[in-house]
Amino acid sequence: MRQPEQLASAISWPGPGIASAVPFLPGILTADQLIATGHAIAADQQADGSIGWPDGHVDAWNHVECAMALSVCGLRREARRAYAWLADAQQPDGSWPVQAASGGVVDEWTTESNHAAYCAVGVWHELLVTGDEDFAARMWPMVRAAIEFALGLQTPRGEIIWRRHEDGTPDSYALLAGSSSMFHSLRCAIALAERLAQPQPHWELAATMLGHAVACHGEAFADKSRFSMDWYYPVLGGPMRGTAAERLLKADWDTFVVPGLGVRCVSDEPWVTGAETCELAIALAAIGHRDQAMELFEQIQFLRAEDGSYWTGWQFVNGKHFPHEQSTWTAAAVVLAADVLATDVLAADGAANNDAANNSAANNGAAAGGAATGRTSTGAAGIFRDAAAGADVWQATDPAACGCPPAN
Repeated sequence: MRQPEQLASAISWPGPGIASAVPFLPGILTADQLIATGHAIAADQQADGSIGWPDGHVDAWNHVECAMALSVCGLRREARRAYAWLADAQQPDGSWPVQAASGGVVDEWTTESNHAAYCAVGVWHELLVTGDEDFAARMWPMVRAAIEFALGLQTPRGEIIWRRHEDGTPDSYALLAGSSSMFHSLRCAIALAERLAQPQPHWELAATMLGHAVACHGEAFADKSRFSMDWYYPVLGGPMRGTAAERLLKADWDTFVVPGLGVRCVSDEPWVTGAETCELAIALAAIGHRDQAMELFEQIQFLRAEDGSYWTGWQFVNGKHFPHEQSTWTAAAVVLAADVLATDVLAADGAANNDAANNSAANNGAAAGGAATGRTSTGAAGIFRDAAAGADVWQATDPAACGCPPAN
């Protein structure tokens, strides 16, 4: 398992425009096409730096996802404007309103733990892409406050309650997808803390408890099993690996995956969505199912619009886009999946080429490696696949070996 310092990859930026390392997947997406998708996201960025939903409201989770996609596409100035908005819009308790609007208007003051914690993923990602530790240091107070807000909603069993109401009282239950995402956020936060010499050992304990709850105690979470996110997020976020992850994804594959089209958003509607399909592709890559991941990613490209944006989904009975919108978070999911898959293919090709080099006298000592394939990536993709904080933080648990009695 690579340690944080091994995950870092400083990119030489030619200026405030396009980076020199933009991922691409031959036969699926070119680098220019991915850059066009980045520009489509940037076109929806508001003057204050916020990136919202098609209806105009902004939530911190999707905003961070878009900021990461901008960085992957080399749009550094736009990404930094997004992070500046995030820091400015944070509330004193470390949270963000669930629905904010450009210009500081707040439509709903409910705050979600998952939204808050995800800023750690974005800041760690930006550090890996750019190598800019000054930026990370400036963002550190924001990340620390956000993580503490989320952990203020953690129960003794380990799961994290999903939100606080407008009056500050916590809700009564946790969400499996949200807690899985927060496990990923905690790992990135721990890695960031270590890099900045600001260790937070209680975060490591919190991550251990949270990962264990996700992997081994489904009774801790509200039943949202009709949503595909609840199916694959324990793998995407990292708590489940190995045979447990294999069993989980196999169990509901036929429920959620529509052959040739992608992944349903919910099990009871004929509706596939781009973001869920790309996230499942990342989860599959995380457990080594590269071919399945690539197949899903290629299938969902039918949602691509001419300008590089992506339709949110497709109602395959009516044969219409549903909802009839092109969403920034869908485009962002495509970009991040492309980065992961480009890295995965590059690594696999590198291993294959090295094997061939070792077994062939005909190569005359020529260097063989993934770079020869022509594929590239930002070097930050591993945060969606590897343990961002290293193997010493938490090891995935097989539920069959847990041995804990179910909670009452």
